[in-house]
Amino acid sequence: MTEITNLSTDLIELILSLLPISTLIKVSTVCKQWHSIISSSTFSNHKSHPWFFLHGIHNLSSKNNQTFAFDPSSNTWFLLPTPPTLQHHQPNTSFTGTDSFFFITAPNFLFSPILHPSWHPTPPLHFPRINPLLGVLNNNFIVVGGVKFIGNLVDIEDRLEVEIYDPLLNSWELAPPLPIDFRSGNSSSSLCSALFKGKFFVFGIYSCFVSSFDLNRRVWSEVKTLRPRGVVFSFLVACRNQLVLAGVCKLPNGSSSSPSFVLWKVDERNMGVSVMAVMPHELLCSLFDGDEDDKLATLKCVGLRNLVYVFNEDYHRMYPACVCEIDAVSGNCEWRRVPQLPSMMNRFHKVVSFCSTLSLHSILGQRPRRGLQ
Repeated sequence: MTEITNLSTDLIELILSLLPISTLIKVSTVCKQWHSIISSSTFSNHKSHPWFFLHGIHNLSSKNNQTFAFDPSSNTWFLLPTPPTLQHHQPNTSFTGTDSFFFITAPNFLFSPILHPSWHPTPPLHFPRINPLLGVLNNNFIVVGGVKFIGNLVDIEDRLEVEIYDPLLNSWELAPPLPIDFRSGNSSSSLCSALFKGKFFVFGIYSCFVSSFDLNRRVWSEVKTLRPRGVVFSFLVACRNQLVLAGVCKLPNGSSSSPSFVLWKVDERNMGVSVMAVMPHELLCSLFDGDEDDKLATLKCVGLRNLVYVFNEDYHRMYPACVCEIDAVSGNCEWRRVPQLPSMMNRFHKVVSFCSTLSLHSILGQRPRRGLQ
């Protein structure tokens, strides 16, 4: 009988590549050979599903702040270490996260890797702001919109220039602000964003206005309206080779209207849409109580690559969530329920959510025994 220690390195790497990241982190401690394979930069590029991150903020006691991550491959939630600065940082609205990083945007701009909390300052933003949209592309940070922060005062009328951070130059570059159409609602409470084909798309969750910022030419596209028939509110998500619109839709059905959660494929050239999938009604009902609009309003959506996550940010329901997996070849969509959060979860006044892929090289190459609990 051939023992696993007699297998070639290529075959061992193939076997390990079939395991979810959470399992790989554990098996990386089995022996030096496995750790070397798993922590290599080439292996870290193996296919993995985007994780769903949920950071809970407690306004009265920052010690109750918690960060959770859901691994879709193992169908498991993990409690992550909370960056120490967040235990004492105010205001909470200046905190956000995306693409493997936590950010604090005001009064100073700082960033921290999610799994290895350690804050790194940058030069000050030209316009310190709270609740902005944030993206990461080629290690550059792009900050769009938000509310101007001066001392403890805010200005909700200023559109704020786009700012782009270059880590090589350690400097911020100013770019044109959001188009004036977004002036009445320029923060992430009313806008969402998606990075797609070198462009930073900004979409009005309720207004349905959409525009894209070309990161090479540093210009905004013409503002268009992306509003499918019957949509109440929606979110724009970048999924592999396509843009996806996901939102609540209410269409007349006889004498009454029944809400649905729909995914639409978006043609980025003309902003046309076509229906991709509809969430099963029983799954949608499990996310909220009743069909009232105020209940629907607590539904939020984030996504990346082949996954779209939908969850209820109302703490009374303990943040129920579901996920839709989009097949890259056929385009078929499969919905399923996400398990409940761990029992050690606190109650929060606000949650920050986003999707991100994880790099095994960054996890294991730096600190192989820390991170997930």
